[in-house]
Amino acid sequence: MSSKTKIVVLHMKEIIYTVVIALLITLLIGLFFFMFSSRTSPSDSKKQCYTPGVYSAPITLNNAELSVEVSVDEDSIQSVRVSNLDEAITTMYPLLQPTIEDLSEQICQVQSLDEIELSKDTPYTSRLLLNAIETALSQAVIK
Repeated sequence: MSSKTKIVVLHMKEIIYTVVIALLITLLIGLFFFMFSSRTSPSDSKKQCYTPGVYSAPITLNNAELSVEVSVDEDSIQSVRVSNLDEAITTMYPLLQPTIEDLSEQICQVQSLDEIELSKDTPYTSRLLLNAIETALSQAVIK
């Protein structure tokens, strides 16, 4: 058998260029990976940070002062309810309690006031309560 010896000639200049380009490509891939694989999901970017507590906003109905209370923790809305609600108000405004319960359920699920669907049966009551909830939440938002 005959073996042929192969001689490869490498120029140092070409080796240096190849190593530099390989390092730049590796750095670029790492940068893209770091930029586009953030640890927060898109839904987390919508979440706001709150100061934990219960915040309220007043509503006046027929000379009766009601208070919409929003309970929040650091990153979520826990509950929404109406306080100072007596029988006279529930008799005069029978749709108030079901409307606040519907809004509370939606807000706690979505964690935002932007995507809330107002009831077609009670649009004015829903808007009144939603404005009060927004006022209460504005007190809780960390600026």
